[in-house]
Amino acid sequence: MTSPRRQALQTLARFGVLTSAWLLGSCGFELRRPPEFAFKTLFLNNVTTNPFGVELLTVLSQVKGLKILLDPRDLDQAQMIFDLNSVIREKVIIGRTSTGAIREFQLRIKILFKVRTPSGIEKIPESEMIQRRDISFNESAVLAKEMEEELLYQNMQTDLTYQILRRLAAIKTLD
Repeated sequence: MTSPRRQALQTLARFGVLTSAWLLGSCGFELRRPPEFAFKTLFLNNVTTNPFGVELLTVLSQVKGLKILLDPRDLDQAQMIFDLNSVIREKVIIGRTSTGAIREFQLRIKILFKVRTPSGIEKIPESEMIQRRDISFNESAVLAKEMEEELLYQNMQTDLTYQILRRLAAIKTLD
């Protein structure tokens, strides 16, 4: 047998859970869905020559309803063309100790791309996207720092890939 106070607390807890669920649903919260594109075929130009392009190709290949074209002979089938003009990885010294030894680096990835229709209409004009990460340096842990550096580059590359996916999804018309 439960006491009236315990029943009141249980009722209040249920009310709180239901109210929270209702508020979360009514605020516009929605889980991220896969992108939906206005085009069904996409020609990727210059993507197989670097790790960023290969990751972009892998992610776009997993989008349902989107056919990826890589062979220039298939260019006439493309509804949209993605030109990857350059991918630059940089490592810049940003900090030194009082004795001049390197203390900190900044890692950067810069990509330059554009998206156009086969008739030449630019849907996304030539754009530059940059990702930066700072990394400390320690001479006694060079191997570990190299591994950390590679993980940071991979993370930046993934961020850029998904930013491009969102930009491609923002294209609403083909002409």
